[in-house]
Amino acid sequence: MNTNTMLGKISLRKTNPIIVAATIATAFMILVQPVAQACTGIMLKNSDKTYVHGRTLEFGYYLDPSILFTPRGNVVKGNTPSGKGKGMVFTTKYATMGMISFGEAGYIDGINEKGLSLGTFYFPSYAKYAKETNNNRAKALSASQFGDWILGNFATVAEVRKAVTAKKAVIVPTLIKGYGDEAPPVKYVVYDLKGNSIVIEPLNGELVITDNPLGSMANSPTHAWHLTNLRNYISLGAYNVNELKLDRLKLQQIGQGNGMLGLPGDFTPPSRFVRATVFSVTATPSKTSREGVNQVFHILNNFDIPVGVAKEKHDGKIYSDYTVITVAREPNKMRYYWKTYEDQTIKVADMTKFDLNGDKPLVVGTESPQPIYDSSGDFQPFAMK
Repeated sequence: MNTNTMLGKISLRKTNPIIVAATIATAFMILVQPVAQACTGIMLKNSDKTYVHGRTLEFGYYLDPSILFTPRGNVVKGNTPSGKGKGMVFTTKYATMGMISFGEAGYIDGINEKGLSLGTFYFPSYAKYAKETNNNRAKALSASQFGDWILGNFATVAEVRKAVTAKKAVIVPTLIKGYGDEAPPVKYVVYDLKGNSIVIEPLNGELVITDNPLGSMANSPTHAWHLTNLRNYISLGAYNVNELKLDRLKLQQIGQGNGMLGLPGDFTPPSRFVRATVFSVTATPSKTSREGVNQVFHILNNFDIPVGVAKEKHDGKIYSDYTVITVAREPNKMRYYWKTYEDQTIKVADMTKFDLNGDKPLVVGTESPQPIYDSSGDFQPFAMK
């Protein structure tokens, strides 16, 4: 293996060994998935040894995202197919901030005061939740409340791994507002302050954990499959390929970037996962976490999906998948950033400015028009030489 290539330095020894090369059946499932499945996630390590990460959130219709702050001591009552509030009941230890949708409590993305972060990703064709029973109802949660449980109770990936492995919680197929007549199929990525990361996937009714050493994230297939698929791209690199001499013919590069020749450019999850990994691994480390946040947004701009490029027709109606919102997380500073399709202005919420022991949650909407600054009056005389 060429250690000068982008993926040549990456060890895959911790990945799930049961996932092998893609089969025709897997490829078919990717093709028939609904368009609402194009979320992409990355993680970056900065020169000051801090970590920042972020994600895009795509859907085929507007999700009405809001940013919610929840103080410590929030009581969550698990929702189940048999009834609202009949599942697990717990009180959160940590204050949390992040994204919800349709005005319904239940974090689909966020950070807590300890720097633990979570992202929820669409996982069609693969997600299969546990069936609600008398035996598991006391630890049952909906797909969105699982994020509340993670962010509200744990400080490190190791703690999350221990609790999930011990089956302290189960996800049951509960309907969620805005997602239709079926429970949304999702999986989760979790990060902590030290850059540790895991992916949690509901497979055949069980929560399966896969190590996520690179921090990259995409939708279906499984995370282990994505890691195995990276082996098809180990020749990619950030440096240009040297000229090639064939007898008396000298072949030189046509332009910059030929080290990335073969990088997949479509919007399917496997291709986006490869690009997310390539861009995050080759990115020049930022000096600080604040600069790293800017880098996160620059990289995620490459995954921005405009309305119209990814469409699907259902019952005569066209749905176009698009980037509803893009977020970045600066966990060491307890800051949560976002920008939307309609407004590319980056906004931030700083959890240190909130009362972590407050008596009620606080929320802010994300809808806003795109401001355009008029620089016409800023022009100055220029001396022609």
